[in-house]
Amino acid sequence: MKVTIVGTGYVGLVTGACLAEIGNDVFCVDVDPRKIEILNNGGVPIHEPGLQEMLRRTRAAGRIQFSTDVKASVEHGDIQFIAVGTPPDEDGSADLQYVLAAARNIGKYSNGFKVIVDKSTVPVGTALQVRRVVEEELKARGLDASDKHGFSVVSNPEFLKEGAAVDDFMRPDRIVIGIDGDRAGDVAREKMKRLYAPFNRNHERTLYMDVRSAEFTKYAANAMLATRISFMNDLSNLADTVGADIEAVRRGIGSDPRIGYHFLYAGCGYGGSCFPKDVQALAQTARENGHTLRILEAVEAVNSDQKEVLVNKITKRMGEDLRGRTFAVWGLAFKPNTDDMREASSRRIVEALLARGATVRAYDPVARDEAERVFALDLVDRPEDMKRVHFVRTQQDALAGADALVIVTEWKEFKSPDFAHLKSALKLPVIFDGRNLYEPEAMAELGIDYYAIGRPHVELDRNGQANAGN
Repeated sequence: MKVTIVGTGYVGLVTGACLAEIGNDVFCVDVDPRKIEILNNGGVPIHEPGLQEMLRRTRAAGRIQFSTDVKASVEHGDIQFIAVGTPPDEDGSADLQYVLAAARNIGKYSNGFKVIVDKSTVPVGTALQVRRVVEEELKARGLDASDKHGFSVVSNPEFLKEGAAVDDFMRPDRIVIGIDGDRAGDVAREKMKRLYAPFNRNHERTLYMDVRSAEFTKYAANAMLATRISFMNDLSNLADTVGADIEAVRRGIGSDPRIGYHFLYAGCGYGGSCFPKDVQALAQTARENGHTLRILEAVEAVNSDQKEVLVNKITKRMGEDLRGRTFAVWGLAFKPNTDDMREASSRRIVEALLARGATVRAYDPVARDEAERVFALDLVDRPEDMKRVHFVRTQQDALAGADALVIVTEWKEFKSPDFAHLKSALKLPVIFDGRNLYEPEAMAELGIDYYAIGRPHVELDRNGQANAGN
């Protein structure tokens, strides 16, 4: 099938590569010539495991192309995926300007029946706005949407985890498709069924529903996952106060199959391109319709506060004035296996350390360049602070001359370090762990002063016995 992907970000590139992998003829278009140049030269503008190899195969097979030619992209695909960004506006609502611009181009250059697929995360009612924009453009051309230039707007939200997006697309747990119940919708349903047939061979994964419900489903899914994270983070702070171990609590409640273990890890807050903006957008949709989603407003507030918890532990141990102190920071991306720095907890934590006069030596296996770019923007009005953050190339380089280690992202290479070397490299044997990678008693036995999230601080007495305290 001939497919067009509008937008070459995480969702667009993964969608295009995976659809090309299974044999479709895919045309990826973007208004950013820099991205297209990178892709045409064999590179990838984002880090996503497995994506570059897949693009190499599909490009060599002639099943995927990249261009800034909007007219050619519309003429190419019977199915037009809109996979552009929907950044938050000041009030938290999703900014649809890029979605509607893509829709306008489809109407402007349409050369036949088009299935227009909203792949971007968009609020309820967006499909109707897309429909109106396309109709306006067709009308301006003197064309009737009911003739051969007809179209159907479909909602097909993505459920891709950054760092595992290729696998999520190729082995989906569900495919949600929202379609209008009219003649054009019937045509669109058959085309979408054919497109996704390779993913349904073992068993049917597609869930068909109305468009508004499909749009709602995406926000509801991310809001639920964000809620679980904030719930555990809120509990972790109480565990700190009462002397409980949040990891023991997690195992205790996660063993209940009605609850499960997914997204029950306490940490230093969620980030990324989805959870923060989707929680805000759904809450804003509720306000616009006269409702208050009190749980989601609490989820957002807890997450914002959680990004300060690790800093509070640092200042409690080392004082508010951190001038003359150097901190090694392991992990900058908002999660492992990505270079995405959007809403990353590291941004708040590093900026807070710098504001107190500290020097930071930061390391991330993948996000180093992106982090340097982002911090340069974040600290554009604080040039003296920017001089005190150094982006290094190895985790050992980060430790050099540092007073203590701060762990922000749970990359695999951080899970089993050489603790003897780590201890000797630090001026003080202190770790502030925002992801609970290690066991407090084991750290105490190694002579490391270890502070985690919602876990007791353990010290050794004179007899070498571990004693837990708050």
